[in-house]
Amino acid sequence: MNRIKEVLEEKGIKQTWLAEQLGKSYNMVNAYVQNRQQPRLEILYAIANLLDIDVKDLIISNKEN
Repeated sequence: MNRIKEVLEEKGIKQTWLAEQLGKSYNMVNAYVQNRQQPRLEILYAIANLLDIDVKDLIISNKEN
């Protein structure tokens, strides 16, 4: 599971902008945002770089605190 949707909302960034920057279709980025599909690790790093955050901030931990 990822937090792409939350981070985009926090930063006020549109999915269309992210899709354009990644060279991906809007539908593919929307699948990532809705957690219907998970991006490959390289894409996750690219998203983190574009959003200027640590890649760990895009991932929902599977561990309890």
